[in-house]
Amino acid sequence: MDNANVMNALWLEDGRLSVQQVPVPQPAENEALIGLRLAGICGTDLELVEGYYPFAGVLGHEFVGDVLACPGKPELVGQRVVGEINLSCGRCEQCLNLRPTHCSRRTVLGIVNRHGVFGERFALPVKNLHPVPEGVDDETAVLTEPLAAACQCLEQLPVKPRDRVLVVGAGRLGQLIAQVLSLTGCRLSVVAKYSRQRSLLNERGIRTVEPENVPHREWDVVVEATGDTSGFELATRAIRPLGTIALKSTYRGAIPIDFSALVVDEISLVGSRCGPFAPALRLMAQSLVEPRVIVDCAYPLKSGIKAFEQARSPGALKVLLHP
Repeated sequence: MDNANVMNALWLEDGRLSVQQVPVPQPAENEALIGLRLAGICGTDLELVEGYYPFAGVLGHEFVGDVLACPGKPELVGQRVVGEINLSCGRCEQCLNLRPTHCSRRTVLGIVNRHGVFGERFALPVKNLHPVPEGVDDETAVLTEPLAAACQCLEQLPVKPRDRVLVVGAGRLGQLIAQVLSLTGCRLSVVAKYSRQRSLLNERGIRTVEPENVPHREWDVVVEATGDTSGFELATRAIRPLGTIALKSTYRGAIPIDFSALVVDEISLVGSRCGPFAPALRLMAQSLVEPRVIVDCAYPLKSGIKAFEQARSPGALKVLLHP
C-alpha cells in the first residue's frame, strides 16, 4: 500500500492496544477529512480498553484538528475545528423528534461502530463540526467535548444560587463540571481525593471536601463523576429527600442499588452524557472557564500505549496525544 494512503493510529482489539498503520479514511460527500492537532484520552477510552463496551478499531473522540478536504464544502478546507461525537441518521423517531444524540441508528466516534480520532487523520460529517474561535488555543479547544458534557448538567438540572450542590469526583470530567457549576453561584463543594485535584479547585475558589467528611442527606443536587461504585454510594448517602442525583459516569458491569431507599426519599436520578458544543466554545472564548489547567502532559501517537498507562495512573488528569 502506498505510504500516502496509510497513517499511524492507536488501535484497540480484544482488549489490547497497539500502534498500527491503517488506511487513511476517504470522506463521503457530506464529510470532511480532518488532520489531527491534539486529542485527549477520556475515562471512556480507558473503560473501553477494560471491556466496558465491545469495540474494535481506532479509539478516541476528543479532538481539535484542521479540515484537509471536504468534497461537499471545499470552502471549509484549512479551518480549525472540533466536532460532536454522535452521528445520527436524521430519519428515525428520535431524530425526527429532535433527539439526535439518541438516534436509534447512531454511531459514536471512537466508541460505537465508528473509527475515532487517535490517528493522524479521520473523517466526520460536516454537520458535526464547529469552528474554533481564534483566541482559543489547541490545548483548550481539545477539551470542548468534555466541557460540553459538563455544560449538559445545566441543560438538565435547574441549579439555583441557593442550592447546595456536591460534585463527587475531581478527575478529568469532575474538574470541568465544577468550573461550569461555579458560574451559577450555587453553594458548591467537590469531593477530591488527591492534593493536586484540591489545589486546582481551591485556586478557583471552589470548596473541596474529603469523602469521609461529606454531610449525609443535606445536598439538593449531587453530580456523580467518579465512574466507581463507591462514588455512587456516596452520592446516595449525600442527597437530601426530594433531591436530584445526576450520573455523569458510565460503569463497567452492574452496580448494587438500594432502590427502596431512593423511592422512599423520592430521589430523582438523571442520566447525563454528551452536551452542547456552542456554549462550551463561548465559555472558553470568553475565558469564563479554564479547561487547560487539567492537562498533565502530551505524547506522540507512536507512544500511545505509554500515554494510556499515564492516564490510568492514580490522580492523573488529562493526557493528550499529538501526531
